[in-house]
Amino acid sequence: MQRLPRALGWANAALMALASAIGLLFPGVYRDPDWVMAAWFGNDLVTLVVVVPILVAGLLSARRGSRLGELLVYSSFAYSIYGYAYYLFGAHLNALLPVYVALVVAPLIGLATGLGSLDAASLAENFRPGTPKRFAAGYMVFVGAGLGVAWLAQWAAYVFGGTEPAVGVDAFATIAALDLSLIIPFMVLGGVLLWRGKPWGYVLGAIYTVKGASYTLALAAGSAVGAARGVEGTLAQIPVWGAMSVLGAVAAFTLLRGLRRAEA
Repeated sequence: MQRLPRALGWANAALMALASAIGLLFPGVYRDPDWVMAAWFGNDLVTLVVVVPILVAGLLSARRGSRLGELLVYSSFAYSIYGYAYYLFGAHLNALLPVYVALVVAPLIGLATGLGSLDAASLAENFRPGTPKRFAAGYMVFVGAGLGVAWLAQWAAYVFGGTEPAVGVDAFATIAALDLSLIIPFMVLGGVLLWRGKPWGYVLGAIYTVKGASYTLALAAGSAVGAARGVEGTLAQIPVWGAMSVLGAVAAFTLLRGLRRAEA
């Protein structure tokens, strides 16, 4: 792994820890509706206690030449870009705006420079023959296609039928736009490539199964917080996001356990 994405990884870990800690310790920094505040709390909690440790462990392993560590860094970059895009574009303006910008831009540069210099074919060769890749591939296509159908159906119902989404038009527009641009194309494409055993399928598979498991865990945590605070409709979301997080974790585990332990 090159020096620049590794340096940006350490900066990203520090900034995620800072933003999450401020959000948890000083929730007054947020100025959003109750259901959004609950989502921020869940995101901050999972980011601090799950994603930051994964990123740090990945950086330490990648420094020793671990392919697994490198993939964990890239998955954490993808989590940061997507997750903090919500804070950047969806949160009411607050004191952390410059941090949100950095938490989108830094991992974006890290992901671009890291993947731009990555030899995907060489990395794919580190996976053992017979690696059970099709569960992960199926998970990616199922989640990506399912989200695409759900968001486009709600868009069509509003545009052509006048039925507003439950979360409101503005919130829906942000959620749908980020999913349709940052998640769905890469999960579907990556799932198809992984099913066919193509090198970039292994790369995208590792990134988006780990990222998928961690972000749906954040959604489950946010739903649990919302339910505890009496936010309507959040209780029913807990088993949905919890099940999706388990599916993502199983997909990530079954894929990544096929990676040989090769360190320089």
